[in-house]
Amino acid sequence: QVQLVESGGGSVQAGGSLRLSCAASRSIYCMAWFRQAPGKERERVAGVAGAGTTPYRDSVKGRFTVSRDNDKNTLYLQMNSLKPEDTAMYYCAARRDTACLNVDYHYWGQGTQVTVSS
Repeated sequence: QVQLVESGGGSVQAGGSLRLSCAASRSIYCMAWFRQAPGKERERVAGVAGAGTTPYRDSVKGRFTVSRDNDKNTLYLQMNSLKPEDTAMYYCAARRDTACLNVDYHYWGQGTQVTVSS
């Protein structure tokens, strides 16, 4: 089992920045950030696979940066130049094995709300 606890969400104006954190109870190879806006499907934003990163969602490329601190078992998402369309509940997720893309994730955090106003 892996417990995931997100933090760092909040409300900002367009153009602002936020950094999300996800503390995992142990080291795990695949971790990712997903988001879900009201009335929309959940979508993958960015992630890590071991020491590397997995592809970013096109709409966040150049604005969001994912990183991991292995000593702290913590995943981060630095979000810059935020847009109203980034408004969503952001979830941290982890997967047991080493296949990190186009697969279901096994462990989920409780989510942290990001709201961007225009």
